[in-house]
Amino acid sequence: MPNLNLRLYISLIIVIGCAFLKLNTWHLLGIYGAIALLWSILLRVKIPKLAALVGTELIFLSFVALPLGWERASFILVRSLICLLTMNSFLLTLPPHSFGIALKSLPLPNAFKQNLLLAGQYLEILLDEVQRMQRSAQLRGLNGTANWLRYASASMIGALYLRSLERAERVYAAMIARGYTGEMPIDADLQPQEIFVITAIIGLALSLTVASWI
Repeated sequence: MPNLNLRLYISLIIVIGCAFLKLNTWHLLGIYGAIALLWSILLRVKIPKLAALVGTELIFLSFVALPLGWERASFILVRSLICLLTMNSFLLTLPPHSFGIALKSLPLPNAFKQNLLLAGQYLEILLDEVQRMQRSAQLRGLNGTANWLRYASASMIGALYLRSLERAERVYAAMIARGYTGEMPIDADLQPQEIFVITAIIGLALSLTVASWI
């Protein structure tokens, strides 16, 4: 399995390349879909957890895409599925609290990286709260996908937000208490072979995306 920095770069390249595809270029979208599936297999992500997370996210995206018309919405939803499959595979296979290590190597302004770090920290907390609420629902006899969605779609979404926000504030306060100053004291430079792999994948993604506009 690729190391943390390489996984982040590859995931971002796939997502950005797929996001800039021209509408209705289904053959190129299919290539990105195959790449995303191979990437998920390589990362050894747990399929049930990935399917549940992507399915829930697509339900919310469908409310935004469907008013655009069926032809356009179908392409947008499939493209979103590929992007979600790629990034969720990366996030679900991250070691605990390692998102900041991966961000260290990105060529971005420090303030932006810190915002991403805190957002990633919040996402980890959010996923943990979702799992807790799922277990709680199962203990109360609410088994099955449909029952869980009915349980979480209304009032429990607000409870999920409040619980995860409260935990995020506690985690950030603990980080400050332990000397966090906005910098990750970690050396996360890319190795020459990793730079070669990233360059090759950028070339592949660039050629596919540019071909969709020609």
